[in-house]
Amino acid sequence: MPKKIVLAYSGGLDTSVILKWLQEKYQCPVVTFTADLGQGEELSPVRGKAESLGVKEVFIEDLREDFVKNYVFPMFRANAIYEGTYFLGTAIARPLIAKRQIEIAKEVGADSVAHGATGKGNDQVRFELGYYANNSKIKVISPWREWELNSRNQLIDFAEKHQIPIAKDKRGESPFSTDANLLHTSSEGKVLEDPWIEAPEYVYSRTKSIKDSKEHPDEIVISFNKGDAVAINERKLKPHELLTKLNNYGFDHGIGREDIVENRFVGMKSRGVYETPGGTILAKAHRAIESITLDRGEAHLKDEIMPKYAETIYNGLWFSSERIAMQKLIDSTQINVTGDVRLKLTKGNVIVVGRRSPFSRYNLSLVSFDEVGDYDQKDAEGFIKITSLRLKN
Repeated sequence: MPKKIVLAYSGGLDTSVILKWLQEKYQCPVVTFTADLGQGEELSPVRGKAESLGVKEVFIEDLREDFVKNYVFPMFRANAIYEGTYFLGTAIARPLIAKRQIEIAKEVGADSVAHGATGKGNDQVRFELGYYANNSKIKVISPWREWELNSRNQLIDFAEKHQIPIAKDKRGESPFSTDANLLHTSSEGKVLEDPWIEAPEYVYSRTKSIKDSKEHPDEIVISFNKGDAVAINERKLKPHELLTKLNNYGFDHGIGREDIVENRFVGMKSRGVYETPGGTILAKAHRAIESITLDRGEAHLKDEIMPKYAETIYNGLWFSSERIAMQKLIDSTQINVTGDVRLKLTKGNVIVVGRRSPFSRYNLSLVSFDEVGDYDQKDAEGFIKITSLRLKN
């Protein structure tokens, strides 16, 4: 039996029910930990909810800077996108939450941790691999795999029985579930389960529709230093401030919506609606600055390992030796990824209109039709003949 538990607590219906269930089942102190990763106003009532349920130790920590600097930015250096469309907004948040949860467990003398991820999803894997990577001896409790509450109505009945406050929009059938942080918002379930039916407009919270987006384009310049964005329009910003600013641009211009059917690690397909406004802009800009600063071999090697890197994060293996090894290779390519990218943002589009770098490999004299430069066009004949040998046999 656990002696003390640290629960990853959002303050919503699920984790509030889990909190009470843990207290009843294990008859031990439960500590709550809530990470502020930029999810917004939903954090406001968290402390009061936890304390009303008898929690004596409540941790609410602003981890936005750590999140963007040490998790989002390293991932974006790799141009990581899962299955061609998903920017891994939920997946990249879980290792940070897990790591800090284990640290808090050590601080308060807890021998167990718990999470609110369901037994059908990816997050149970991500949380638990993160726990074990940071403390192989920790006891992990996953209520959704243990209790008998198997429906939303049963959760609501349990909450009402124990006088747990329920938000009005959670009564009855909730239309869909969401996860939000500074990088993205994801929505899935209920009205979104049929992949043929278009997502209702009310699902979207981080982006305007194309119809309602700004009529006139915005032109911005994003500056990079060694692969990381450091400034917008020559104004230096901290990582989380920069992503927040790009989110605002993306919101205004309807940028970053994706409707995806993805392959979950646990073996099923899932339809989700994702909004990644700032991340979509940042990804386009990063590829643009790489286009003039990376050697072809470096660029193509990065593109070859990117799907493996993205899948590694998606599957909850952020702390694995292979992710760390790939990160070292990726980071070694970013030494000269420094310079500026000029973008035009309009009606859901991110359009690259300029790029420059003190380390640019772009040689105007080589590509220009108006200069001879160091390139003798006659040399191409031998190159083509040698290359064609294997096609002639």
